[in-house]
This record gives sequence, structure tokens and C-alpha cells, in this order.
Amino acid sequence: MSAADQAGPILVFLGPTLRLPEAQAALDAVYLQPVAQGDILLAAHAFRPRAMVIIDGQFEDRPSVRHKEILWALAQGIVVIGAASMGALRAAELGPYGMIGVGLIFRWYRRWVLTPDDAVAVQSGPAELGFPPVTDALIDLQRTFSHLMRLGHISAAQRDSLTATARRMNFRDRSIDRILRSEGWGREEIGRLRQQFVRQKGLDALLALKIAPRLSSESIVHHPTEAWVATNTFIRDLQATNIDIDLINYY
Repeated sequence: MSAADQAGPILVFLGPTLRLPEAQAALDAVYLQPVAQGDILLAAHAFRPRAMVIIDGQFEDRPSVRHKEILWALAQGIVVIGAASMGALRAAELGPYGMIGVGLIFRWYRRWVLTPDDAVAVQSGPAELGFPPVTDALIDLQRTFSHLMRLGHISAAQRDSLTATARRMNFRDRSIDRILRSEGWGREEIGRLRQQFVRQKGLDALLALKIAPRLSSESIVHHPTEAWVATNTFIRDLQATNIDIDLINYY
């Protein structure tokens, strides 16, 4: 019996993109930490979900979630939805195989396949504090600068200059305050412009959470178990993280 047939819970892998209370207000689900290698496999066995929503993912302290692992979940009949951050990246890459993408950032990555991954990356605080973001994502900054230009607060030339400065920065250093200071803006001006900050990642995440129940009930998930093959590389990845490889064969 598939996870979808059992009408299990919806799992959400969430970190700095959205604060937990805001997410819980949008969707009653099981909330887990940002996804990394092995987490989808373990969470599937632990919760028997009908759907998973991938928002945030890890990529420095732990290996990022493998495409093969998401394909395994799809093969078990689990609806997998991605948006906003790591979820948007993986959904753009795995859309042809059944993963569902939601939001502007997903569409952006799907259209421009060579867009850098670090456009959605941020530095965040520890899990104990709920992964608070301490930098700003390039995609949010770009959206903010365009928004400020449309409001008449900055010119098109200033928008282009601010965007170029943001792109040159490492994702660990990007913030609207630092960028504006480097371009000569004063404290009062920065405070005024910061009020117009566009959190596109958060908007996409909220949209995904709000429509996840409908997507999980409407989506027809095929079970291409004959097409899913555990490669030697994937097995070695699981073994490297001390995960029982039998979990991929029994679900």
C-alpha cells in the first residue's frame, strides 16, 4: 500500500525562509528541519506521509538532498512539492519526473536553467533558534530593487548598480543594509528603503503551504518502481550517512 493510499500527513522541510508560527498558520502539517541527504528516506518511513513539501535544504554542514532520493519518494506514491529555496531548485530539475513546483522562484529556475543556486541561499542561525536568517537571498534583493524602482525610490541605473553589487557578494555576506552602505546610502535612507523589502521566498513558501492539501489530493502519482534504480553512487551516499540501505527496498 502506498503512502498516498494511507492518507498520511503532509511533511514540510522548513528553515530560514519562513518562521514556524507563520507556516503553521497556513498549513497544519508535520514540520521538520531543512532537508539534507537521507532525510526524505527516513521521514517517509517514520511518518508514512501522503505528501512532502520541500522549502529549505542544507548544503554546507551536511550533503544536500539527492535527486535520486526524491525520485524514490515519487516512486512510492508520495506527492513531492517544492518551492522558494532548495525546493524550487529540485522541482525545476525534477519536474519532468513528477515533482511539483510552486511559485515565481520555481518558474524562474525552470526557465533559466543556468541560474546560480546561490541566488536563494542565505546564512541562518542555529536550529535551537528556529534557523533565523542573518543574510538576504539574492532573489529577494533583486525583487526588492525592482520594487523600489517601480515605486520611484531609486532610478533604473541605481537598481542595476545595487543588483550588480549584490551579485558580486558571497551569499554569506549579502544583506540589503550592507549593499546600500557600500553604494553610499545613509542610515535613515536605508531604514526607509528596508521597509519595502520583498520577501519573495517567503511568499512562494506560503503559497506552496496553502495549496499543498489540494495538490496532494488532486495529483495522480504514478508508481514507476520499474524505472527507479538504486545506483551504486546513491547507495554509497546512504552508507556514508549510516542509513540502512534496506530502507529503499521495503516501504
